[in-house]
Amino acid sequence: MNKNDFGFVFDNSFAREMNGFYVNSKGADAPSPQIVLFNRSLANHLKLDSNALNSPAGANILCGNTIPEGASPLSQVYAGHQFGSFSARLGDGRAMLLGEIVDTNGQRCDLQLKGSGKTEYSRGGDGKAALGPVLREYIMGEAMHGLGIATTRALAAVTTGEIIHREGAKPGAVLSRVASSHLRVGTFQYFAARGEQEKVRQLADYAISRHYGELAGEKDKYFGLLRAVINTQLMLVAKWVHVGFVHGVMNTDNMSISGETIDYGPCAFIDTYDPGAVFSSIDHTGRYGFGNQPVMAQWNLARFAEALLGIIEPDIPEKAVAQASVLINQIPEQYTYLWLSGMREKIGLASQEENDLELVNTMLNLMEKARVDYTQFFRFLAHSAIGDDAGLQALFGKDKAIANWLESWRARIAREDLEAAARATQMNKINPVYIARNHLVEESLRAAEKGNYQAINQLLTAVSSPYKTRAGFEGFEQPAPEDFGPYETFCGT
Repeated sequence: MNKNDFGFVFDNSFAREMNGFYVNSKGADAPSPQIVLFNRSLANHLKLDSNALNSPAGANILCGNTIPEGASPLSQVYAGHQFGSFSARLGDGRAMLLGEIVDTNGQRCDLQLKGSGKTEYSRGGDGKAALGPVLREYIMGEAMHGLGIATTRALAAVTTGEIIHREGAKPGAVLSRVASSHLRVGTFQYFAARGEQEKVRQLADYAISRHYGELAGEKDKYFGLLRAVINTQLMLVAKWVHVGFVHGVMNTDNMSISGETIDYGPCAFIDTYDPGAVFSSIDHTGRYGFGNQPVMAQWNLARFAEALLGIIEPDIPEKAVAQASVLINQIPEQYTYLWLSGMREKIGLASQEENDLELVNTMLNLMEKARVDYTQFFRFLAHSAIGDDAGLQALFGKDKAIANWLESWRARIAREDLEAAARATQMNKINPVYIARNHLVEESLRAAEKGNYQAINQLLTAVSSPYKTRAGFEGFEQPAPEDFGPYETFCGT
């Protein structure tokens, strides 16, 4: 089979236009690559030949052994604040961007191989990835996509046929990742920290052209870029919180300019509602805990603003600081508006009233006190919208406080002209039945590492259509069993 028989049509704008922002790369040879998960629907969306690609020859491409015709393999450079400490030179230490593909919607996408081997930015590592973290990112990306949240996605997971050492011997693997781009806050920070303002300007122009074309003709387009990235990031984080997602490692090098969720490492979904929930083994202070995510988004966006100051108003730096400060200082209010709008929808409110924030906060306080499952609560609340409180009351057990809250909630929805069945239907469209629950993820990963992919495929089936109840998937609705214990995740890919 020829290299061009897979449907790849590359148009590599970053390689073509951004010399000095990357190094050319070559993946490490994988001795025996095998595709273990393949995203056929995504392949079709990218206008690839899914039948040809899901093959031994395709496995060689998706692990980096074979470079398809038209690809321009490269690794991007960036910096970043990692847990608050600035690293001036990071970059793709175990990733290789093959090139860019235009999908069926006319949108440009990066195709990157993650775990494909050492690069110039590897910082002493081997540049490879273990199977477990690769599969975790595959699952989480598809779960977020199913929830309608902007995200990178996996085209395939490929085992390499070698053993790598990550806290013991693990099977090696490569993730082929698709993203709107891999431009990060840290990409801007790298050149700003070096005082290379023309490179910052070039990067900003590229980001505007690729993601925010409506800004191209604006006089203050770089200020507009800051505003646009703030908007997309706050919408993203609000959606994370709405579904109970914890990213786990919100470093500036893990914040995408496009507003997509990127770099699934020590991530998880909460079961019981807990604003202090932390799952990452290295987050000892709770910096990236569930309830602190909007705070860290503001912190990261302030670092992005700092990187842009030299091009927003190059001749009047104090004016640039003043303009950027206004946007950064507005973030808490802006985020609260976005978050509350989504929470209104989750509890079935079709209008806005002044006391809605108090209603929502009271509900969350009750959920936290009673350790109520976050996902199940909203599905049962839809039952309450049509008069059935049994499921909700069962969640709270002997705690009677929920009855008083339901009385307040019913008084609130009674002031809206919306039939009960229609309200419940609307609630069920935005409150998932299925999420990638931690115990299910771990069970499926353990089985897959032993060569059994049945559990992981069932989980992917559930989370790909999370709002529709499926017969035979009742176990996927349930929180972790009591003996599951405290959950801890690790950085891997």
